[in-house]
Amino acid sequence: MMHVADTRDCAFEAFITNLGKYNEGFLVGEWVEFPVTNEEMQAVFRRIGIGRRYEEWFITDYDCPDEVIGKVLGEYESLSELNYLAGQIMELRESDDFWQAVLDLGENTGSVQELINLTENLDCFDYLPGVRSDYDLGYYWIEESGCYDTSNLGALANYIDYESFGRDIRYEEGGVFGDNGYVRSNGGRFVDIYDGDIESIPEEYRISSPVVMERTEVKRQTEQPER
Repeated sequence: MMHVADTRDCAFEAFITNLGKYNEGFLVGEWVEFPVTNEEMQAVFRRIGIGRRYEEWFITDYDCPDEVIGKVLGEYESLSELNYLAGQIMELRESDDFWQAVLDLGENTGSVQELINLTENLDCFDYLPGVRSDYDLGYYWIEESGCYDTSNLGALANYIDYESFGRDIRYEEGGVFGDNGYVRSNGGRFVDIYDGDIESIPEEYRISSPVVMERTEVKRQTEQPER
């Protein structure tokens, strides 16, 4: 599965749309880069008319460089979960090849929640950078891993079928080749760090409801003593 290198300062973008206006026949929305701060998101809500009259929104489109992630993202995703996932992805930029290979493996990629937990469990996978084919995989295990001693084979070493051996290893391990390397599950214990509860999301990634924000502001203003 191909991955197009992305150099943007965000993990993905989403077009946040005013649901009420959409139902009235008007597409009113704005592209938002994730991760985003709560303050920036509240400003977007105000600009697209989400607040007192229109309280609901949905997502009409995504711009995501990762095909596996793009297939998961839906119209009514939690903005806080999206923000949390985006923040986690940005922290993985230095190990992007490894992350892309794990995505291609396809384990725990069925929802935003699963993807969030996947970012926290990369130690459950082994990655061999530069191993891009069955031949490379077979050569690695026979010549580079230290698992086999071919020094006594003499001329017979010239007849080793690295490709067939590598293919057998891949089938046995259930691994896959990414753009820049080979990845497999190592059987490590996968721990669900995020349980789907909004309270489990770090405060920095939580997006408040614009209605709650407005009501809080109104309450604050009405509670101020008269001068």
